Amino acid sequence: MTPRRFDLQGHRGARGLAPENTLPAFRRALDLGVTTLELDLGVSADAVLVVSHDPWMSPVFCAHPDGRPVEAEEARALRLFAMPYAEIARFDCGLRPNPAFPRQRPEAAAKPRLSDVFAFAEDHARRTGRPLPFYNVETKSWPEGDGVLHPDPERFVDLVRAEVERAGVAERFTLQSFDVRTLQAAQRCGLPVRLSLLVEYDGSGREVEAARARLGFVPDVLSPNARLVDADLVARAHGEGMAVIPWTVNEPDAMRALVALGVDGLITDVPDVAREALGLEPQTGLQTT
Repeated sequence: MTPRRFDLQGHRGARGLAPENTLPAFRRALDLGVTTLELDLGVSADAVLVVSHDPWMSPVFCAHPDGRPVEAEEARALRLFAMPYAEIARFDCGLRPNPAFPRQRPEAAAKPRLSDVFAFAEDHARRTGRPLPFYNVETKSWPEGDGVLHPDPERFVDLVRAEVERAGVAERFTLQSFDVRTLQAAQRCGLPVRLSLLVEYDGSGREVEAARARLGFVPDVLSPNARLVDADLVARAHGEGMAVIPWTVNEPDAMRALVALGVDGLITDVPDVAREALGLEPQTGLQTT
């Protein structure tokens, strides 16, 4: 299943408005009518899928159980992959203001499990009469991190498969990654979800072609840095059957320009800005113009 119209995705929930990758951020995104919750995954020492962009406790916005801020020099020692989830859950990653997002409203929040997000989002949508959300979930991995910051790709995908099947959300789930090994492992095992290739901007002009060559097959979604998107890229992607969903787009003019190019959705920290800029209905995320 794919979104029927424009796919507005809340980046890390709605991190411009609430602490990233936390239940408050996902609640805010849902209340603003996003189609899809975009989020990141790490893995704990006891093989729990943890919603987190960083593979350790962030020194920018996380705090120890006693309230002490996590310091930069200790952050990498606080690896999620070396901590059981019960210990991870004792840290707060919502009360410290993130200086990069002055509109963000701090709120006490632990790093949730993926299962917590599924349970919360499905229940919240039903209780508020909104459509059930889609999920765009990134595995945070790279070759040198195997066995140190995360499991190998096959094990990572196995954990995702189990959680997605348990929650019954496969038809609304996209697995995305910069690490093509994850997508290759998902394809090999027949994971019944959409696959999305993330592409960084490096100034070479060959970013998309190089990433596609490393992947070796046509994914369901191409998700490039917004600076890589032009009319030719959109046309070529659509010609191969790929949706185009760029990241991370926070300026109204950039949003409107990308829509004019024909993108199928976009990932944003500020879904309220996107909703207003693009004329999206607040309850459903469907375009009205």
